[in-house]
Amino acid sequence: MFERAILHMDLDSFFASVEVLKNSSFIGKPLIIGGISSRGVVASCSYEARKFGVHSAMPMKMALRLCPDAIVVRGDMDSYSKYSQLVTDVIADESPSYEKASIDEFYLDLSGMDRYFGCYKWSGELRNKIVRETGLPISFGLSVNKLVSKVGTGEAKPNGTKEIPSGTERGFLAPLPVSKIPGIGKETYKKLSFMGVRTISVLSDIPIKLLEREFGKAGRQMWEKANAIDYSPVVPYHEQKSMSKERTFTEDTLDLGYIRSLLQDMTDKLAFELRADKRLTGCITVKIRYADFNTYTKQRKITYTSSDNVLVKNVLDLFDQLYQRRQLIRLIGVKLSDLVYGTYQIDLFEDTLEQLSLLTQMDRIRNRFGVNALMRASAL
Repeated sequence: MFERAILHMDLDSFFASVEVLKNSSFIGKPLIIGGISSRGVVASCSYEARKFGVHSAMPMKMALRLCPDAIVVRGDMDSYSKYSQLVTDVIADESPSYEKASIDEFYLDLSGMDRYFGCYKWSGELRNKIVRETGLPISFGLSVNKLVSKVGTGEAKPNGTKEIPSGTERGFLAPLPVSKIPGIGKETYKKLSFMGVRTISVLSDIPIKLLEREFGKAGRQMWEKANAIDYSPVVPYHEQKSMSKERTFTEDTLDLGYIRSLLQDMTDKLAFELRADKRLTGCITVKIRYADFNTYTKQRKITYTSSDNVLVKNVLDLFDQLYQRRQLIRLIGVKLSDLVYGTYQIDLFEDTLEQLSLLTQMDRIRNRFGVNALMRASAL
């Protein structure tokens, strides 16, 4: 049985790096990607902007107060998806097994490769090939599991590499702040800090039962991560082409208010699935089947998004254009296609901070109580 060797690769400030590649005048300058309105949100930023305290999901107003000389670019998901695919193609050609975790993040299983070729050397050559063929900076971490490799990549950034030899995982994690552990958000970090737990070393020594009492199931997961325990496999990458929902009525109907409310509800649920899978869609299709079984569809290309509001607006508009026969309807459906992986769970180029906060809270409720825990009043 081979000892596991898991490589984590992450493109550095991906959106900003693509913009710099497209426009060389941005090199070395503070660059912010996101909503250009005063109520917009930062989607990404260059390392030059980060030096001023700018970070993703920050209100654009605050970012510009911290860095008034920053260049603001709205962002172009089509370009980001294109460059992501270029990197994916290089990895797919070279790697024995890989998982695409997001638009700019990859895991590779190199277990057993040390018998023929050193894993760290091979990883370095793959990184060099990606940089050479795409022009994008990329960092990596290499260890025995996904968790430690991901943290290692974070420590290697920007544009660096980090190997954590087998047996040194706990020692590597120990001095780092608990905020470095994937999955520990602001609220959990605040609670841990209030408990006096600020480093991974301290967290790893806390009894599991105490963490479970304070954090539930997440407490055990935190303890395992703090102790560098992670058996999750690299899941081979398969691109999902589309997702859809349909409703066949028990009785054919002309109730357009009811139909439109169902379309909204189906679209809301599809949008939630997109965000849960960290995906964005670039194409919407609406389907109508009349009582005589004649079926019609109408499709529209859109800017990549997973925003409820944007998708619902387009779905209802397509339905209004498609429904021309004024006959009884037997079936309606919505399909989202041209799917790509996206780190950001909403359309940060369009949504305001208020919409971001609302959508985040709605998704938390759905994740905890189920997809049907929240729905539009018109769909009840």
